[in-house]
Amino acid sequence: MKLSILDLSPISFDQTAQHALTASMQLAQTGERLGYTRYWAAEHHDLPGLACPAPEVLLSYIGASTNTIRIGSGAVLLPHYKPYKVAELFNMLATLFPGRIDLGIGRAPGGSAEAANALSDNFLQNVGKMPELVTELLHFVNKQFPIDQKHAKVTASPYPEIPPVPWLLGTSEKSARLAAKNGLAYTFGQFMSDQDGSAIIQTYKDNFQPRKQGDRPRVNVTVSALCAETTDKAEEIALSSLIWGVQKDKGGGQRGVPSIEEAKHMKLNQKEKDSFHKKKQKMIIGNPHEVKEKLIDLQTYYQADEIMINTITHDPVHRTESYELIAENFIS
Repeated sequence: MKLSILDLSPISFDQTAQHALTASMQLAQTGERLGYTRYWAAEHHDLPGLACPAPEVLLSYIGASTNTIRIGSGAVLLPHYKPYKVAELFNMLATLFPGRIDLGIGRAPGGSAEAANALSDNFLQNVGKMPELVTELLHFVNKQFPIDQKHAKVTASPYPEIPPVPWLLGTSEKSARLAAKNGLAYTFGQFMSDQDGSAIIQTYKDNFQPRKQGDRPRVNVTVSALCAETTDKAEEIALSSLIWGVQKDKGGGQRGVPSIEEAKHMKLNQKEKDSFHKKKQKMIIGNPHEVKEKLIDLQTYYQADEIMINTITHDPVHRTESYELIAENFIS
């Protein structure tokens, strides 16, 4: 089973966004050293405690600081943008870092309605046009426009020798069918979904239409996980992330991910407690043996080719240690 990293570039309450982005670069270096397959940067807009609204910018920094690990977006939120510009950006990354670039795309707003409106006047309309946007993007990435189409004479240059590999990220049957129809690799966001992921992934596999001979369905499943030397320590470290998640959901969390001690002293009302326990149930927390067993169970349940791990901690050292402990038990 392959393991990869999804990074949201979390900002701790006593750090700056620059600290968070530097920590993201260091995490990618750590992932490369440990043998993780890929590092993806997420896109969020004006969300408290998250530092990356532009994965393509961060990936330039990451690519220049690493050598072999695949790097990509998890995801570019396509309804905000013209497909041509997205293709240009990722073709340029693929030119700079040959054979290493993934182009993950999604349809979520990535922030508040106000942020979505600031980015695009037509976000909701473009969500409805997502199939057409995906088709247009793939034409630019693959240089395969029919000669009678309006963009047939336009190239998203520089065109790389090895094009970026497109992935579709989602949490619904609709996204699974869209990925299958276009012959794309599919990422199911288990960490942010209440849907039956197994059924969604099976829908993707059953309906997969290869774009070229030899293509097959490829699935990775993204989970939240935190590993420490002992279960008690893992539970303690995870508290910061869980409390911050509750705060963020109710429009708070502007100070970023709290310290463990601060998290311990935060009072939650009943609604917040319910949210806390729901988030905890979806998160894998434990010692190396426990985390390994749970990841194997998830991989078996979803029949996934790869598990992508998202870990948020107050202290970047704890995050690095979590990825290290998981790698020591999985990656040879």
